[in-house]
Amino acid sequence: MISVDEALRMVLGVAHRLPPMTVPLQDALGKILAEDVRAPDPLPPYPASIKDGYAVVASDGPGEYPVIAEARAGNDGLGVTVTPGTVAYITTGGPIPDGADAVVQVEDTEQIEGVESKRIRVLVETHKGADIRPVGHDIEKDAVVLNAGERVGVSEIGLLATMGVMMVKVYRTPYIGVLSTGDELVEQTTESLSRGQIRDSNRAMILAAALQQHCTVFDIGIVRDDEDELEKAIDTAVSAGIDILLTSGGVSMGDRDFVKPLLGKRGTMHFSKVSMKPGKPLTFAEINAKPTEDMTAKKILAFGLPGNPVSCLVCFHLFVVPAIRQLAGWANTHSLSVHARLVQPLKTDPVRPEFHRAVVRWEIDDGSGKPGFVAESTGHQMSSRLLSMKSANALLELPATGSVMPAGASVSAILISDLSSTSSSKSPLTLVQTSLLHGNTKTEITAEKSWDSESKVAILTVSDTVASGDGPDRSGPRAVSVVNSSAGRLGGARVVSTAVVPDDVSKIKDVLQKWSDVDKVDLILTLGGTGFSPRDITPEATKEVVEKETPGLLHVMIQESLKVTPFAMLSRSAAGIRGSTLIINMPGNPNAVAECMDALLPALKHALKQIKGDKREKHPRHVPHAQAAPVDEWERSYKSASGGGRETCSCG
Repeated sequence: MISVDEALRMVLGVAHRLPPMTVPLQDALGKILAEDVRAPDPLPPYPASIKDGYAVVASDGPGEYPVIAEARAGNDGLGVTVTPGTVAYITTGGPIPDGADAVVQVEDTEQIEGVESKRIRVLVETHKGADIRPVGHDIEKDAVVLNAGERVGVSEIGLLATMGVMMVKVYRTPYIGVLSTGDELVEQTTESLSRGQIRDSNRAMILAAALQQHCTVFDIGIVRDDEDELEKAIDTAVSAGIDILLTSGGVSMGDRDFVKPLLGKRGTMHFSKVSMKPGKPLTFAEINAKPTEDMTAKKILAFGLPGNPVSCLVCFHLFVVPAIRQLAGWANTHSLSVHARLVQPLKTDPVRPEFHRAVVRWEIDDGSGKPGFVAESTGHQMSSRLLSMKSANALLELPATGSVMPAGASVSAILISDLSSTSSSKSPLTLVQTSLLHGNTKTEITAEKSWDSESKVAILTVSDTVASGDGPDRSGPRAVSVVNSSAGRLGGARVVSTAVVPDDVSKIKDVLQKWSDVDKVDLILTLGGTGFSPRDITPEATKEVVEKETPGLLHVMIQESLKVTPFAMLSRSAAGIRGSTLIINMPGNPNAVAECMDALLPALKHALKQIKGDKREKHPRHVPHAQAAPVDEWERSYKSASGGGRETCSCG
């Protein structure tokens, strides 16, 4: 069994760039240029105006002048000569008439009314060459516009079109054959599954993944667990002229796993096991393709991908994508990696490095108080569970230590798809742009400083399972999301710290005391450990820490939760104040976190400001007590609880 790095070196060591070919311009998108592209003409090919305005003789200066012609983009104005004392109207990109040596923009001129011929008044001084692009200003003739080895993107297509290049020499992308093996597999179109049957997902998935890499594909189909049938399918693929063969399944240790021995018989076996999780049975070989009348002798790269869907796709991203890029002429074949901080603790494998499926996004605060990427697990990572790949845009590289990596730890994340669709928070640049668009320069300048006036929130997940790494933390990330989305209603709030502890009174107390006394957090939300089970001791730990209890908050939360489930009455949550910190116990259910926050939001901003000592902070409907009409408090409470009567503030 070899390491991932060694396996990738072997693959790239035998993956040789394919020969170049010439394709129409639109077919060059996504491919690598095989030669330099030079400009056959200068750009612009004539002196051109930068603005809409008037072509003038600069030495004439301000004054009134007749408009003798128009020079629009195209052929208008050809043969016209501007002499001293005359001007010509010109549009952006239009050719400068002979005799003119400057352009005055329309905004610096006035139309003169009441005269038969068109005349204008030039209001400003100008200078020779003003607002004129000379010949070759953008691109000189014979200049190298694009270099061999550059990838052709959308802007490169536009540049090639500007140069009049309609046929482009690029490196060919691989032709890939894809097949699935297994007696249990049936086509995706099968409506009713018999016992022991499953629809073939791997083939559809890998075909789509290869197309995403701009490859041409050959769908070989499903092959039964039969050695002769498998060999015939491979012969068909080889004779079709493929460059890469991708099989899924049949590479493990079963008595009917024929892929591995067959690949070894047909060529050179490079490796058949990789120290990684998932994807250990990955097999890689070179198949010898014999010459025919239509095809010269060559070697085909063959990947025996594992049959489990997740393992199959992970191996495709880690090994097949770099091989495709190497064959297609890429200079750098590796996928982009970023460093991200973990949203929740993750348990690592003691033997094999793991490629953990996750969603990476940019946050204004990545948990360190600075902007950065954060990584959130997609959940249970079983290799057969394709749901763990859903929405995943990264593979986290977790070392084989057998320990738990805490929330906030920095890990390397290999990006496997676009980040944009998962970015949940604005970057600092976006915030600045927003303030500029609204003309709010003051907001832009003070945005970072304003964090100091926001309420600092910390979230503590209490769970033996999560703390040991045996399960994901679903409540913590949900609470972070709820707080972030409610920041405005809280008068400005941000999550400054998250942690996970087991159901242990002393450990819960340690975190609560540190956050309250040392970090001076304004609001602490604990999640989990509030029920009836023997290990549910969060309320006991909280009550030992708080100095004043706040039962009203708990009453409101229970009222809200009872609308959803009668089991809410089993909650033993505690809430209270320690110093200037409000501590609230919430259930561990992710949905309950959102319900409880919704219930508390109308008064939470009010409460946090009062705890800080702001006695001016009043409810929006507060009536000064001296002006308030006498009210029977018992009657008022009854009406308020039963939905009758208007609620007023009863500050004490």
